[in-house]
Amino acid sequence: MRHALMYHGGFERNFSRLAPGSSSFEGTDGNVHQIPAWPSSADGLRFGYMEKAGKKFCVVRVFDGTDDVVLKNELVIDPGRHTGFGHRLGPEPTLVEDDAVALALLEDVIKKNADTPEPLLSMRARFKAAATL
Repeated sequence: MRHALMYHGGFERNFSRLAPGSSSFEGTDGNVHQIPAWPSSADGLRFGYMEKAGKKFCVVRVFDGTDDVVLKNELVIDPGRHTGFGHRLGPEPTLVEDDAVALALLEDVIKKNADTPEPLLSMRARFKAAATL
């Protein structure tokens, strides 16, 4: 499977307005920017992330083709653990082909949002059924 991470704007400016189905964000220039379509090759988990002050990137949204979950509690991305080595976050979607890395990111998101785990647990069950771990 191929998984993807995509930029969803600056955290402080956009997180409070993020909702399932959101397709745009407000840039630092004050203009509305469209979130690009997910790459057709991204057939696994898809993570939306925002940038917090201090260049901290945080997962704020998770998709799996069935559910679109906006997280109550964002998760700071640990690049080696959550994207695999050799991947960088940038304006283009970051593609990750390692199922174990995508599962680690999803499980860390679930732990960070333990007070509201559904439908994240359902997403993990579907992922494990389809993945080659």
